[in-house]
Amino acid sequence: MRAGFDDLVVTKWGARFQGRRFCCAVGRGGIGVKRGEGDGITPLGTYRLGGVGYRSDRVSFDAPALDCWPINLVDIWSDDPRDPWYNQEIRARSHRFSHEKLRRADPLYDIFAIVDYNWPDAKAGAGSAIFLHKWRKPRHPTEGCIAFDELDLVEILSGWTERSRLIIR
Repeated sequence: MRAGFDDLVVTKWGARFQGRRFCCAVGRGGIGVKRGEGDGITPLGTYRLGGVGYRSDRVSFDAPALDCWPINLVDIWSDDPRDPWYNQEIRARSHRFSHEKLRRADPLYDIFAIVDYNWPDAKAGAGSAIFLHKWRKPRHPTEGCIAFDELDLVEILSGWTERSRLIIR
């Protein structure tokens, strides 16, 4: 598949988007075919972004081509294959299944974009919560997401177009 100018292309060496190169981090398991929940693999393939969540108390930006919403204290993401809401955002003060809080004390999810890998129609156990998000530090491996410096992530999401795709090779 041929990548276009507006496509975000991610490899183990970094990313490129609209003529610029970006340093990024991928999963601790590398890029490949996902084996299941918790494998640490960033999934090979071509994807769309399903929208952007952000902490309005920490960041302010606009991504005109993407649906953006502020995350709240009760926003969580189910990562338990037994959960009927597996790989979905949920608003709940408590939840009996395993999940991630989207509003975190650290800055990782100050801005995040949902990758449509196994979403919105999730197959239980195939992998959940594949996001573009801020990194802990340069090139520090993720659990399968793609992580960027905050300014680079904002530039990518702000420049996203209706025809943009995420291509992971």
